[in-house]
Amino acid sequence: MAPAAEIKNLFAQVLDRVRAANEALLPPGIDQSRVVVEPPRDPSHGDMATNAAMVLAKDAGKKPRDLAEAIAGKLRGDELIAKADVAGPGFINLTLKPEAWGAELRTVLRVGASYGRSDIGKGQKVNVEFVSANPTGPMHVGHGRGAVFGDALASLLAFTGFAVTREYYINDAGAQVDMLARSAFLRYREALGEDIGPMPEGLYPGDYLKPVGAALAAEHGAGLKAKAESEWLPLVRTKAIAMMLDSIREDLAALNVRHEVFFSERSLIDGQADRVAETVEWLRTQGHVYEGRLSPPKGAAAEDWEDREQTLFRSTQFGDDVDRALKKSDGSYTYFASDIAYHKSKFDRGFTSMIDVWGADHGGYVKRMQAAVKAVSGGKADLDVKIVQLVKLLRAGEPVKMSKRAGEFVTLREVVDEVGRDAVRFMMLYRKNDAVLDFDLAKVIEQSRDNAVFYVQYGHARGESIFRNAREIIPDLPLNSAGRAADLAGTRLDRLTDPAELALMRRIALYPRLVEAAAQAHEPHRVSFYLYELASEFHSQWTRGKDLPHLRFIIQNDPEITLARLALVQGVVTVLASGLALLGVDAPAEMR
Repeated sequence: MAPAAEIKNLFAQVLDRVRAANEALLPPGIDQSRVVVEPPRDPSHGDMATNAAMVLAKDAGKKPRDLAEAIAGKLRGDELIAKADVAGPGFINLTLKPEAWGAELRTVLRVGASYGRSDIGKGQKVNVEFVSANPTGPMHVGHGRGAVFGDALASLLAFTGFAVTREYYINDAGAQVDMLARSAFLRYREALGEDIGPMPEGLYPGDYLKPVGAALAAEHGAGLKAKAESEWLPLVRTKAIAMMLDSIREDLAALNVRHEVFFSERSLIDGQADRVAETVEWLRTQGHVYEGRLSPPKGAAAEDWEDREQTLFRSTQFGDDVDRALKKSDGSYTYFASDIAYHKSKFDRGFTSMIDVWGADHGGYVKRMQAAVKAVSGGKADLDVKIVQLVKLLRAGEPVKMSKRAGEFVTLREVVDEVGRDAVRFMMLYRKNDAVLDFDLAKVIEQSRDNAVFYVQYGHARGESIFRNAREIIPDLPLNSAGRAADLAGTRLDRLTDPAELALMRRIALYPRLVEAAAQAHEPHRVSFYLYELASEFHSQWTRGKDLPHLRFIIQNDPEITLARLALVQGVVTVLASGLALLGVDAPAEMR
């Protein structure tokens, strides 16, 4: 990691200057933590804006406007600031001197791929649990969206100084895996030559279990047919789950998604101790579990409601709407009880920050799980649940038909094989996670500005092509990005005076602050939006050079301006490559 001083972004520098100006005007000890510096909504208002006077006026015993005028007066003498204007009730709009942007671009050239990296996480352990699809069939595109989101978020957190563990929770206990085993047993009989007919209702259709049946036949011959279900079911279940997980890992690897931990739900109840029962009893000792009755849920039909004494978790004490059952009527534990034990295991492993990425149908489960984490951690851990909404799969605007292999949906692997990993990853992140995504298989491979992944990757490739062309007049220009950046760091960046060049430098300077904000908000889509804006400005400047030759990046008879503009291109290329890497997308040197 580059030294913190090297990559301290311009917004942080300006914030330091604002606070220093405040200290000269305010009584000592005033809390300035609420002071922020950010880009104004209207670019005509300047480069940055601060709320300092608005949030400090009361503690200072001054009117916001009067305090703003005083702070602005101090800032006008700063060597970094060209203008400080007071707006509205007390906002301060700042315009920086051009050399400030040049200095920041020089920082990009010095630190290269580490630009934007920070230590705001301070090594805090974070568990990001994502995908966690039931091992009962191939992954669909909805799983893919959760996979990409979780993986990009983990990368973002690691880039900003958190100690991240990527985890997959295997739902390998309960009725659904027994149904999987029965389905696989039919495929086993089919592999032995039987005509099994249509798959019975309630079992898993599709062809994906045929290899499991074939593997069972090869391993056991006809021996399983002679056994009672109680004997063959655990054997078949273990084999089917293992092969389904292998398939899931392969699908995830095609997306370049890998988990450090695969945690088995069955491990909570198998072995020397029943950790679900232990967790429930531990909660009981804390006064969080009791025997009682629940009121019928609103709108429930009388025949669907069973009024009985139950083992209940006091989730209302921790922010939930109602208390929750921990045991079923047959005495077995609910899924919720298992989930509590699982999240307690995370806390026991040292995670006080947990992020769960769930599908759209789990929204009603959030409050109870957050309540459970508060209970099992004594309030020391936090759970942030990110809901990933549905993906509507289209081709040229028309819904895509179901997969023959899966029987019910289009598999993730089919989509990755058709359009490529980069298109899937970028476009899955080019919309906020809680918004429904229309994924058009035809649109994501178009070579146009309307296809965001192409446009951003083309920006990087265009930058590399500029360097290839520049070697005609600068033959010793290094081939690799790091070498070029080192050579260009000493160029005269004051030659960059065109307003669009300065705007491009401003956009580059936003990157470190953008990355930190995205990490803190757990919103990786912010990175993809930013990359599209940066690429768009870069393409626009290239196009301007076609119409106005004096603005071209390469000027044959002026090597000094050429080097300055190549430094700007290197800044663009560096940040595009960094952002794409965070999203798990390649930054190509050429586009074919």
